[in-house]
Amino acid sequence: MLTDFGYILLFVIAGLGLMGLMLTIARFLRPHRPNEEKLTTYESGEDPLGNANIQFNVRFYVVALIFVLFEVELLFLFPWSIVFGSEELMEQTNGQWGWFAFAEMTVFVGILILGLAYAWAKGYLDWVRPAPQIPEVKSHVPADLYRKVNERYGK
Repeated sequence: MLTDFGYILLFVIAGLGLMGLMLTIARFLRPHRPNEEKLTTYESGEDPLGNANIQFNVRFYVVALIFVLFEVELLFLFPWSIVFGSEELMEQTNGQWGWFAFAEMTVFVGILILGLAYAWAKGYLDWVRPAPQIPEVKSHVPADLYRKVNERYGK
């Protein structure tokens, strides 16, 4: 007798075995004729120029992370909306579950909207971010005092 986890383990083993079998069969069936043209880097039809190790702008990653954040929001909203509209659930809970679930999801979406507003206000969604304005700090300590402290401690 297998437990439920045993069935899952057998399913994973069978899936990995089938994947390995298919890749092995494909390796023997496909033609293998490498040439210089096939071995070059190909990206959108353009010949590669220069070094491939370039640094991307950090804003690209920030926008991608914000996109992923809202995709995860959709992953939570879709099953919630299916269950929220279920008449069967409303009958079981005498309509009490509906308002609580609605309020809970409103708080969830509100937090996400606040996060979006914060990212928008900080300029993280702009491709060309404005230069930061560094505030000037007016010191009340005389410059000669700084010099004396630096000389004393050898800096």
